Amino acid sequence: MGIVLESPVELWPMASPDNKQTVIYAVYKQVLGNPHVMESERLISAESYLCNGSLTVREFIRSVAKSDFYRARYFESCAPYRFVELNFKHLLGRAPLDQSELSEHIRRCVEEGYEAEIDSYLDSEEYQTKFGENIVPY
Repeated sequence: MGIVLESPVELWPMASPDNKQTVIYAVYKQVLGNPHVMESERLISAESYLCNGSLTVREFIRSVAKSDFYRARYFESCAPYRFVELNFKHLLGRAPLDQSELSEHIRRCVEEGYEAEIDSYLDSEEYQTKFGENIVPY
Protein backbone atom coordinates (compact mmCIF):
# COMPACT_ATOMS: atom_id res chain seq x y z
CA MET A 1 0.00 0.00 0.00
CA GLY A 2 2.99 2.31 0.19
CA ILE A 3 3.47 2.68 -3.54
CA VAL A 4 3.11 6.27 -4.75
CA LEU A 5 4.38 8.02 -7.83
CA GLU A 6 7.44 10.20 -7.48
CA SER A 7 7.14 12.27 -10.65
CA PRO A 8 4.29 13.61 -12.77
CA VAL A 9 2.51 11.57 -15.42
CA GLU A 10 0.35 13.66 -17.72
CA LEU A 11 -2.24 12.85 -20.35
CA TRP A 12 -1.32 14.98 -23.35
CA PRO A 13 -4.00 16.58 -25.59
CA MET A 14 -3.09 14.44 -28.61
CA ALA A 15 -2.06 11.43 -26.54
CA SER A 16 -0.83 8.26 -28.17
CA PRO A 17 -2.30 4.91 -27.12
CA ASP A 18 0.94 4.28 -25.18
CA ASN A 19 0.59 7.58 -23.30
CA LYS A 20 -2.99 6.69 -22.40
CA GLN A 21 -1.95 3.27 -21.10
CA THR A 22 0.87 4.87 -19.11
CA VAL A 23 -1.65 7.24 -17.50
CA ILE A 24 -4.04 4.38 -16.66
CA TYR A 25 -1.17 2.36 -15.15
CA ALA A 26 -0.03 5.42 -13.15
CA VAL A 27 -3.55 6.07 -11.80
CA TYR A 28 -3.91 2.48 -10.60
CA LYS A 29 -0.45 2.62 -9.05
CA GLN A 30 -1.13 5.94 -7.28
CA VAL A 31 -4.76 5.52 -6.23
CA LEU A 32 -4.92 1.80 -5.56
CA GLY A 33 -1.34 1.47 -4.39
CA ASN A 34 -0.80 -1.31 -6.90
CA PRO A 35 -0.17 -1.08 -10.63
CA HIS A 36 -1.08 -4.74 -11.12
CA VAL A 37 -4.84 -4.81 -10.81
CA MET A 38 -6.61 -7.99 -11.76
CA GLU A 39 -8.84 -7.86 -14.81
CA SER A 40 -11.93 -8.04 -12.57
CA GLU A 41 -10.72 -4.99 -10.60
CA ARG A 42 -10.12 -2.78 -13.64
CA LEU A 43 -12.63 -0.11 -14.53
CA ILE A 44 -12.87 -0.97 -18.21
CA SER A 45 -15.69 1.48 -18.95
CA ALA A 46 -13.92 4.39 -17.22
CA GLU A 47 -10.66 3.47 -18.98
CA SER A 48 -12.48 3.57 -22.30
CA TYR A 49 -13.97 7.00 -21.53
CA LEU A 50 -10.51 8.29 -20.59
CA CYS A 51 -9.03 6.94 -23.81
CA ASN A 52 -11.72 8.46 -26.02
CA GLY A 53 -11.48 11.85 -24.30
CA SER A 54 -14.82 11.73 -22.48
CA LEU A 55 -13.10 11.69 -19.05
CA THR A 56 -10.21 13.76 -17.77
CA VAL A 57 -7.55 12.17 -15.61
CA ARG A 58 -9.15 13.83 -12.57
CA GLU A 59 -12.53 12.25 -13.36
CA PHE A 60 -10.90 8.88 -14.03
CA ILE A 61 -9.25 9.13 -10.61
CA ARG A 62 -12.64 9.97 -9.11
CA SER A 63 -14.05 6.79 -10.70
CA VAL A 64 -11.24 4.68 -9.28
CA ALA A 65 -11.48 6.26 -5.81
CA LYS A 66 -15.25 5.73 -5.74
CA SER A 67 -15.02 2.16 -7.06
CA ASP A 68 -16.23 -0.80 -5.06
CA PHE A 69 -12.62 -2.05 -5.00
CA TYR A 70 -11.23 1.15 -3.44
CA ARG A 71 -14.13 1.34 -0.99
CA ALA A 72 -13.67 -2.28 0.15
CA ARG A 73 -9.88 -2.05 0.33
CA TYR A 74 -9.47 1.28 2.11
CA PHE A 75 -12.80 2.43 3.58
CA GLU A 76 -14.42 -0.76 4.82
CA SER A 77 -11.23 -2.48 6.00
CA CYS A 78 -9.40 0.48 7.59
CA ALA A 79 -10.02 2.65 10.62
CA PRO A 80 -11.32 6.13 9.69
CA TYR A 81 -7.99 7.71 10.63
CA ARG A 82 -6.09 5.37 8.27
CA PHE A 83 -8.67 5.77 5.47
CA VAL A 84 -8.29 9.56 5.54
CA GLU A 85 -4.51 9.32 5.74
CA LEU A 86 -4.48 7.06 2.66
CA ASN A 87 -6.83 9.39 0.78
CA PHE A 88 -4.35 12.23 1.28
CA LYS A 89 -1.51 10.08 -0.04
CA HIS A 90 -3.47 8.58 -2.94
CA LEU A 91 -5.39 11.67 -4.06
CA LEU A 92 -3.14 14.60 -3.14
CA GLY A 93 0.23 12.87 -3.07
CA ARG A 94 0.99 13.95 0.48
CA ALA A 95 0.33 13.16 4.13
CA PRO A 96 -2.12 15.23 6.19
CA LEU A 97 -0.47 18.44 7.40
CA ASP A 98 -1.74 18.24 10.97
CA GLN A 99 -4.34 16.77 13.30
CA SER A 100 -6.93 19.43 12.48
CA GLU A 101 -6.78 18.59 8.76
CA LEU A 102 -7.18 14.92 9.59
CA SER A 103 -10.08 15.62 11.96
CA GLU A 104 -11.85 17.77 9.36
CA HIS A 105 -11.80 14.91 6.85
CA ILE A 106 -12.88 12.28 9.39
CA ARG A 107 -15.80 14.54 10.34
CA ARG A 108 -16.74 15.01 6.68
CA CYS A 109 -16.63 11.28 6.08
CA VAL A 110 -18.88 10.57 9.07
CA GLU A 111 -21.33 13.44 8.49
CA GLU A 112 -21.45 13.67 4.69
CA GLY A 113 -20.40 10.18 3.61
CA TYR A 114 -17.80 8.35 1.62
CA GLU A 115 -18.39 10.05 -1.73
CA ALA A 116 -18.27 13.56 -0.23
CA GLU A 117 -14.96 12.68 1.39
CA ILE A 118 -13.48 11.53 -1.94
CA ASP A 119 -14.88 14.59 -3.76
CA SER A 120 -13.37 16.95 -1.18
CA TYR A 121 -9.85 16.10 -2.37
CA LEU A 122 -10.53 16.06 -6.10
CA ASP A 123 -12.59 19.26 -6.02
CA SER A 124 -10.11 21.13 -3.82
CA GLU A 125 -8.16 24.18 -4.93
CA GLU A 126 -4.98 22.34 -3.90
CA TYR A 127 -5.72 19.47 -6.30
CA GLN A 128 -6.62 21.81 -9.15
CA THR A 129 -3.49 23.92 -8.63
CA LYS A 130 -1.09 20.97 -8.36
CA PHE A 131 -2.56 18.55 -10.88
CA GLY A 132 -5.29 20.25 -12.93
CA GLU A 133 -7.38 17.97 -15.09
CA ASN A 134 -4.73 15.79 -16.70
CA ILE A 135 -1.85 15.08 -14.28
CA VAL A 136 -1.86 12.00 -12.08
CA PRO A 137 -1.18 12.92 -8.41
CA TYR A 138 2.32 12.08 -7.23
